[in-house]
Amino acid sequence: MSRTHPGCLRAYNQDAVHLGEHVLAVADGMGGHAHGEVASAVAVEVLDELETAVAHEKIAENDKTGALAAVVGEVLRRLNDLAARDSGLYGMGTTITALLWNGATVTGAHIGDSRAYRWRAGELVQLTRDHTFVQSLLDGGRITAEEAAVHPRQNLLARAVQTGGSAEPDVFSHRARAGDRYLICSDGLPRVLTDETIAGVLSDVVVPADAVDQLIDLALRGGAPDNVSVLLADVADAPRSGHRKYFWRQSG
Repeated sequence: MSRTHPGCLRAYNQDAVHLGEHVLAVADGMGGHAHGEVASAVAVEVLDELETAVAHEKIAENDKTGALAAVVGEVLRRLNDLAARDSGLYGMGTTITALLWNGATVTGAHIGDSRAYRWRAGELVQLTRDHTFVQSLLDGGRITAEEAAVHPRQNLLARAVQTGGSAEPDVFSHRARAGDRYLICSDGLPRVLTDETIAGVLSDVVVPADAVDQLIDLALRGGAPDNVSVLLADVADAPRSGHRKYFWRQSG
């Protein structure tokens, strides 16, 4: 299940989401109205192509991690091509946070400040690390978590997929379990809701569509100064021939 909203202060929405059988992703565009929308749309276009390739078994199991990581470079290539044809698009960019289902393994590729979380047995774990100026200050011990939460430069990215730049995603993978919940969101959600609030919703609300709606509604009630996108999928299992095959279980 996924839902995206422009928030309380923005007149437009530069977020884009991909919710597929194999790939889940959020892209948060940057570079001004229209430009950010173009960048995030290109990201989702490339992710759609990856989804199709995986669905038609054009990518071997052991090549899927590399294919997911390559999405970031391909998005950058296409953004640079667009900017070369239209100089007004130069400077546009997008974050990309994507998860790929690979048997019983979840592989992730991440660049920017959108986030991926895993909820398991009541515990919420952030799988990604924000590529922001504020996060670098926090990592270096120069500010506290409390100071980071109200820092005036929260939206300053240290890494993103942006024309004229480089694309260096974080790539990770781990084993999934039946009952896991995977949440991907743009930074508009954690700017308003604490991890404790997010975990509480994922713990209490069973139906993915209802959980997504509640998270979005809580963000809007909190003022949602930025676009807010939320994507949620549960992991289910189906015994087959003496072994278990895991898969996303979605609704909506």
